[in-house]
Amino acid sequence: MPTSRTDLTPKDQARVLAVTRPTTDFTRPEPFELMQGGAGTSRKDVNRDAFSQSSANITFEEEGNFKLGNALFRKNWVSSPSSTQASDGLGPLFNERACQNCHLKDGRGRPPQGDAGSTSMFLRLARDASSAEEKAALADHKLLNFPDPVYGTQLQDLAVPGLKGEGRVRVEYSEEKVMLGDGTAVALRKPRYSVENPGYGPLDPRTTLSPRLTPPMIGLGLIEQIAPADILAHADPDDRDGDGISGRPNIVRDELSGAVTLGRFGWKAQTASIRQQAADAFAGDIGISTPEMPKPWGDCTVAEKDCLAMPNGVQQRLGTAEAPPPVMDLVTIYSQNLAVPARRDIATPQVLDGKKQFYEMGCIACHTPKFVTMRGTPNKAQAFQLIWPYSDFLLHDMGEGLADRQRVGEATGSEWRTPPLWGIGLTATVNGNAFYLHDGRARTLAEAILWHGGEGQNARDRFAGAAATDRDALIKFLESL
Repeated sequence: MPTSRTDLTPKDQARVLAVTRPTTDFTRPEPFELMQGGAGTSRKDVNRDAFSQSSANITFEEEGNFKLGNALFRKNWVSSPSSTQASDGLGPLFNERACQNCHLKDGRGRPPQGDAGSTSMFLRLARDASSAEEKAALADHKLLNFPDPVYGTQLQDLAVPGLKGEGRVRVEYSEEKVMLGDGTAVALRKPRYSVENPGYGPLDPRTTLSPRLTPPMIGLGLIEQIAPADILAHADPDDRDGDGISGRPNIVRDELSGAVTLGRFGWKAQTASIRQQAADAFAGDIGISTPEMPKPWGDCTVAEKDCLAMPNGVQQRLGTAEAPPPVMDLVTIYSQNLAVPARRDIATPQVLDGKKQFYEMGCIACHTPKFVTMRGTPNKAQAFQLIWPYSDFLLHDMGEGLADRQRVGEATGSEWRTPPLWGIGLTATVNGNAFYLHDGRARTLAEAILWHGGEGQNARDRFAGAAATDRDALIKFLESL
């Protein structure tokens, strides 16, 4: 992996180091802090569409392609055979019929509620290596882990007519009371996951269940253009500085190029590019094949013979995939250009004090405030932009409380990628609800902080022990992002 940037002159490198250095002045906002997504930041009105705006600095032609991609992102696919052949190929097993149905308003998903189903959250199914050959495949980055022999890589609760789904996610919560330093009691929900009514027999006893909430779509194109060397500069796998933080990169094989590279997308940083992320979602979530993932039967396994016997939607006159290259091009463009909304209330005394608390409690040890993107980007709109994602995009051990016990590439069963925080304060505005962490167990930002363990334990304890005014200020700062 690269250890230095090759796209910058020494003068530019010095400028980047200066501008991304964490501030020590909390009396006023930093220059350009309002525009947390760089020049592409959206200044549109704050409403339910706050995460659905295009980058403000793309061209007129790019805006047209963005809108076409938006239409495909919202498109409902139908089962085969169908008279609408360009929309043909759903499933046969699937979780949703359209990208937008999981990425609600391009924002955050929600966990199952009552009988409403598991839209926007699913169970990832996997086990670790159990033989020397399998361990060698993981070491060579040929695989991330191993699927359930019957149910595949994730649980699909829906199916096309004539086929039954694989089962339903069942989540049961118990409550744990946490006492803060000033005597305030906070109730935390502890979830337990299982598969209800499995349609094809029991799961393999070695299979682990990892719930995954769909994350917001904003700023992905900017994240893709952060220099690998800048991310790796924050890695400290052996904790050489002794601060208790040992972020690690998830090194993965890019399925598109075949190269071993830095993972930066997904809850465990298991995916290298937006296009691959989209292809994986088409295959796993909707059951649609793409040139990158030519699987017309989606996640069906050889044990699910009825699924493999169903018709698929490949139309030779349209290509060898149900979603041919133009579809993937446009969906990728859309995903790369969803704008980050502008900050709010950044100059108010409480928000500035909350920012100070965020820094002094040690949150920025993982939630790195700033980066400057690369110069030679494919799209000029994302080139050399000062951005404020508040993430280092590295893996961190978050303790037993958040562990899913599922290995993904080099990520262990207790490690998670630091999620970017930009836009987090608009979750309720966009989605009409507020659920945080990888499985939505946290109903408030304070609960999300209190679930931090492992490398986040010290920052969590400082928050729990702080005065109520300081805790409130930190939450106000997060709500301004």
